[in-house]
Amino acid sequence: MFMMMDPSYMLLSVVGMGLVFLPQLWVKNTVATYKKVDARSGMTGEELARTILRRHNIEDVAIQAIEGELTDHYDPGAKAVRLSADNFYGRSISGLAIAAHECGHAIQHATGYVPVVIRGKMAPVVGLGSQFGPMLLMIGIGLGAASAAAPAFSTLIAWLGVAVFSAAVAFHMVTLPVEFNASSRALAVLETGGYLTSDEMTGAKKVLTAAAMTYVATAMYSLMELVYWVLRLVGGRSRD
Repeated sequence: MFMMMDPSYMLLSVVGMGLVFLPQLWVKNTVATYKKVDARSGMTGEELARTILRRHNIEDVAIQAIEGELTDHYDPGAKAVRLSADNFYGRSISGLAIAAHECGHAIQHATGYVPVVIRGKMAPVVGLGSQFGPMLLMIGIGLGAASAAAPAFSTLIAWLGVAVFSAAVAFHMVTLPVEFNASSRALAVLETGGYLTSDEMTGAKKVLTAAAMTYVATAMYSLMELVYWVLRLVGGRSRD
């Protein structure tokens, strides 16, 4: 509750909501626009994904249809490219762009792309960092505000929260080159393979750019939140 009394934190929350909501709206609208336009190649997302993986000599990755909208992803543990039903069975520019992007992740894993390797090692701790980092920070700051008896202890807890939350922020930062590289691979494959025409490539670029911005927004917000906590702790210590 004490955080809601801080105007800086309230402003950060408002900005954060904008950073999360607007890119999501952008990607949904862009995908919806190009979902209405079928590619001239006539390929489905599943056919394109199978062709891309075969051309890169990747034979051990399954291609599966899943329920939901914008649920497409590559599962490295199961070695599966999973496409939402519309993109799996559909022939739209959006569907082909997204299918190629997810295949880009499969290619990254197959070739040992370094940011993917780093991201994979960080994945087990990112949930803990996102959940327990802010919790430890608020507990530390709350203890410091409630009692001056043990300032060193409360400060220690708060800085521990910063350290834990930093792991989540680092994960989001490493995710950026992973996503941008997957999109670059996708666009290169779509163009050089002749799966999309030049005007269709314009739509594919818009779809993948909008999708990438959701990751940029998440990374920016997490970094802003980390900076807020650090400045708050440093400011509190200087006042002491």
